Order: sequence, then C-alpha cells, then structure tokens
Amino acid sequence: MNQTILITGINECIGQRAAELAIQRGMKVKGFQLTPDKNKQNQLGIDVITGDINDSAILEKACQGVDIVLHAAEITKEGGKLKDFQKVNVDGTVTLARAAKKAGAKTFIHMSSVLVYGFDYLNNIAEDGKLKGDNNPYCQTKIEAEDAILKFNDPSFGVVIIRAGDVYGPGSIPWVVRPVTMMRQNMFACVNDGKGVMNHVYIDNLVEAVFLAIEKQPYGEIFNITDGSETTWKEYFTRLAATVNLAPPFSLPKDEIKLFLQLRHQGQKLFRKEADILPESVDFMTRPYAYSIAKAKNLLNYQPKINLDEGMQLTKQWLQQQ
Repeated sequence: MNQTILITGINECIGQRAAELAIQRGMKVKGFQLTPDKNKQNQLGIDVITGDINDSAILEKACQGVDIVLHAAEITKEGGKLKDFQKVNVDGTVTLARAAKKAGAKTFIHMSSVLVYGFDYLNNIAEDGKLKGDNNPYCQTKIEAEDAILKFNDPSFGVVIIRAGDVYGPGSIPWVVRPVTMMRQNMFACVNDGKGVMNHVYIDNLVEAVFLAIEKQPYGEIFNITDGSETTWKEYFTRLAATVNLAPPFSLPKDEIKLFLQLRHQGQKLFRKEADILPESVDFMTRPYAYSIAKAKNLLNYQPKINLDEGMQLTKQWLQQQ
C-alpha cells in the first residue's frame, strides 16, 4: 500500500490507533490535530500539523501529497453550545474537504456516529433509517456534517461515511477512562438498571472497517460499524468494573441521575470548574436497541475480529499500564 493518508484528530483515540495500524500496513501517515498535546509524545515519528480546522491555508498544506483523508477530528462532548459544535464538526469538515479536493486527494473517509439516529430509534436501524438530532448539539452537527460532506462526492473525490458505534478499548475517554475514573470514586451508576443496548465497537474493529472502505472504494455510501453484538449497558459496565477489580456498579433511575448531574454541574459552574460529566450523558447511556451492520458485512465484507472478551482483556492490559 504505497499511499499517503492524512489523519485528523491524530492525538485522539481513533486517530492514534488508525495511525499505528496504517504504518503497520506500509502507508505513509501525516497528522492534523486541533490543539497542541503536551501529554502525548509523537512516538511514531509522524509529521503532525496543529491548527484551526477552519484555516484553509494550514489544511491545504496538510493535504499536499495525500491520497486519502481520514477525518476523525470533532467535538465529542455530550452537550454544550450548538455554534461551537457547528464550527468544528460542520464548518471544519467542509473546509477540510475543500482543501483535500484542491490538493488532489482521491478518498475522504468521514468518521460519523450512530448518534445521528438520536436516542430513541427503531430496533436494528439501518443506514437509511430516520435521523434525529434530539436537541443535542453533537447529534445535530453529526447529521449536518454528513449532509455537507456527501455533496463533495464525485468520480474524482470519493466520500465514504462511517457511523461508528460506542468505541471502547485503549484510549477511549467516554466508554473506558471516564467511567473507570468515576467507578474508582464510587460515583458511577447504571441508568434504569442498565437496560438497553450498548453498541460497542472495539477500536481495532472500527479501524479495520476504515481500511476496508479505503480498499473497496464504495464511494457515496454510509456504513454503521459496531461489533454486531447486543450487550446490555449493565453487562458492559459490569465487565468494565471487573477489569479494574471493582464490584458491579449500582443502579439508579434516569431522572434521579439526571437531577444529581444537573446539580453537580451547577456547583462546578459556580466554582468556575469545567464539568467532568454533563447531565446529557445519561441520554447516551440509555439507548434502547442495536444498529444493523448488515450493509457493512455485505458491501465491505466487514467481520468484527475482536469480540468483547478479547477487547476487555486488551483494555485491562492498557489500564494496568496507565
């Protein structure tokens, strides 16, 4: 694979792992990130550019000599000001696509999310299912970004959209680091007895789907990518607690947790502290059903290789090293 890939958000969980696995495949990797990262040394020796995702001059420089763009940079918080999300998730995607097209890149893989379906959707919803922003800035801007990027798809510039499930594994902030931190402080609870489905995808399975999309070039297509197994929220968080030798988390009703988090958030605001967890996160942890990955299996020949047992074992090893 004598190709050059530019990965945005290379300092985050998905971008970093994609870079490692791309190098293993013999690809040349360039990186772009929104903020300088003092904690993470660039051990892979990758040329990383830091800058504003809406600075077209910087992005054009980053896209020079690039065949493929994997766009994984985004604002991923559970809540906040819509305009802040739009600036990065929507405007930034458009600015990057323009720069990539101008520089002669051939393939643009856009990392989206299953959260484009909102929080309440039909069981086994497929890619043509109804999209819902549900008044959440993350969900809304991921829908808007998909709409904007698909307009760039043409024979000279192929766009593929990957709707990632709940990404866990080494480096995952929302589904590993934050819950484990809260469990250790005895502040984590399952919502409504952990009913509903956690649509987990182990990080390597997700990146494998990206490489399949690069290889098979299904331009103009959208794919749901999860591990394809229906795991309850309770089972997932119980397994996660076990990786750090903690008892299974207790459970509280949704309204109680939301109220507690709202009060906590107000208290943090009062002391000008940044919120560590937002009340909206409860909506993310009560989604009811599985998403269908039939299309990815059919068109990409996607088969999730790492199951939950192995994924948790690898996550446990990573947590022990941290």
